[in-house]
Amino acid sequence: MDPGDVEYEPVSVKAVLAEMKDTAELLIDLSYSAVLHGSDDIAEEVLALEERMDVLQLQARMSLLMAARTPDDAEALAPVLGVVGAAEKISDAAGDIAKIVLEDIGLPDAMRAALPEAVETVVRGTVASDSPYTGKTLADINMETETGVRVIAIRRQGDWITNPDHGTILEASDVVLLRGLEEGLNTVFHEMAGVPYEPPAIPEPTIEDLERAVDSIVLMKNMSELAVDLAYGAVLFDSEGVAEEVSELEAEVDALESRFEAWTLRAASRVEDPISLRGLMHLAGATEVISDAALEISEGVLRGLDTHPVVAAAVEESDEIIARFTVGQGSQLANATLGDKMVRTETGMRVIAVRRPDGGEWVVSPGPTTRLSPDDVIIAKGTRAAAEQLSELAGDAQSFHE
Repeated sequence: MDPGDVEYEPVSVKAVLAEMKDTAELLIDLSYSAVLHGSDDIAEEVLALEERMDVLQLQARMSLLMAARTPDDAEALAPVLGVVGAAEKISDAAGDIAKIVLEDIGLPDAMRAALPEAVETVVRGTVASDSPYTGKTLADINMETETGVRVIAIRRQGDWITNPDHGTILEASDVVLLRGLEEGLNTVFHEMAGVPYEPPAIPEPTIEDLERAVDSIVLMKNMSELAVDLAYGAVLFDSEGVAEEVSELEAEVDALESRFEAWTLRAASRVEDPISLRGLMHLAGATEVISDAALEISEGVLRGLDTHPVVAAAVEESDEIIARFTVGQGSQLANATLGDKMVRTETGMRVIAVRRPDGGEWVVSPGPTTRLSPDDVIIAKGTRAAAEQLSELAGDAQSFHE
């Protein structure tokens, strides 16, 4: 049998779905980072992960087909198949973005000039045999606390660890993906790989219409990523309100793509080589697919179908969890802004939405000036340790895995 063949074997659907969620989110990060750095190495990692996602989605589909024995089973599992298919679409879109780099389709300099503000820096490096990190756990290294840099994935002899935790040991020759600010990356990369980190050169933008096209793509990317986060939140909390926000974001991305096309066509007459804009067109198309996939993840909730427990459990057990908190009376967050309490800096949690009390309006993608009130509901994304810290700030004694 070909080693690439996939046969049915009993697997935990919950574990497969959790890995698919982690892998899909990692693929979004890596694909845009490959564009930012013009990095063939990171783009190759995207394609390797895309192959892993192909296997995961086949395993998930086979297991779900085996589990559907009655019409009621089919109705309950149909939204789960939607989640599986959507994660696969995100994977394919990320692969298309990576191929912009690998196939030299071409991107204007304005793209790389704009992306540093839109993308958290992701760097790929190999653990040197004489690195002080070799043989140590992530808890021993305490990298995230001391430098703000986080290990988001490890490739070891062809196998991926997409959810490294405090007990994960770094080994010589591990390929490690790091995310963080440049200052911290300088330190960590040098300690890990034994060579200095060299950030990409950032060119100056030139053509106004092209800058506007690039701005549209950056906004599309940010909205698509937010839509994916909110979609998983809608599934986890069976929230029609959050699912409706995903639908609004998807419609906004569609409108942005139309504006992007107009700016790009106007810019084409002013660039020396219009063919160099092909990469932008590919990038916009792939980004729009990601927002469509987010809508598919939340579609079951929008249609009034109950979330299958296995999906909610998988979201809870994934690498970066989505948590919900209620701002308590007299808590540190009550009547304070997110910036006042430096929520993201102090806890590492990213607040992706706030719902006002008594079924009030949703504030999507709140910023540092967003003021919180008692009984506001916060939906945030981050690690379990970070969620515990935010729970304390919010004064929410309930488990954040509700």
